[in-house]
Amino acid sequence: MTAVTGPGHPGLPGWLRPVERAAQAITVHDLTRFQVPDDVDGLRRSAVLVLFGEGEHGPDLLLTERAHHMRSHPGQVSFPGGGVDPGETPAQAAVREGEEEVGLDASGVEVFGALPELWVPPSNHAVVPVLAWWREPSPVWVRSADEVHAVYRVPLRELRDPTHRITVTGPRGWRSPGFLIGDDHDVILWGFTGGIIARLFEFVGWIDDLPDAPERDLPDYMFGGARPATMDPGQQPVPNTEFEERRRG
Repeated sequence: MTAVTGPGHPGLPGWLRPVERAAQAITVHDLTRFQVPDDVDGLRRSAVLVLFGEGEHGPDLLLTERAHHMRSHPGQVSFPGGGVDPGETPAQAAVREGEEEVGLDASGVEVFGALPELWVPPSNHAVVPVLAWWREPSPVWVRSADEVHAVYRVPLRELRDPTHRITVTGPRGWRSPGFLIGDDHDVILWGFTGGIIARLFEFVGWIDDLPDAPERDLPDYMFGGARPATMDPGQQPVPNTEFEERRRG
């Protein structure tokens, strides 16, 4: 892994420059309703790897589908990632998780930035999305079947195609931008990961917000067999960013 700091890294392709610039300007208020509170207890630090590459279908993004038997978020599409171990940086943790989950060769990965730390209230995780360029792509596969069901290199042109955009309402009642991915475009990408992709791509001008995108129900396997009732609004975590105001403005 090579860590790259500062704008203007000479090794990045031109199409990735908008993301490099966005990393210097985007804020938590542009990405999510939730920033890490100052007074939260039991916070767990995590990092995810937002890895851009160039595959047989052009520029793409590496994503995984979580194992369907997992107790936490079964079947959800996500970036490789996990907890930050003592002594690690978020970048080191994100790349290590890529190695462990999908066999990623870290020597071909260049970290060029990070998005703001984001808070996931249900799991009380503070997550740093680490931005990286797959300078020398390596084979990836389901290395850890306990964690990963499938691995995808999703072409950016498919993520940008409005016909593959959806809206999902999660069990907590929040509406989430979503995408249909996979060979048959029948795998739902939504939630935390879908939100990061949608808001980052909007920020760099790659897509427009589509609040009226078709609504899709989540498959039962994402609920571990028991579909929860929608949470009462009084039990919802309270948004603590300017996200809603900015979108209305």
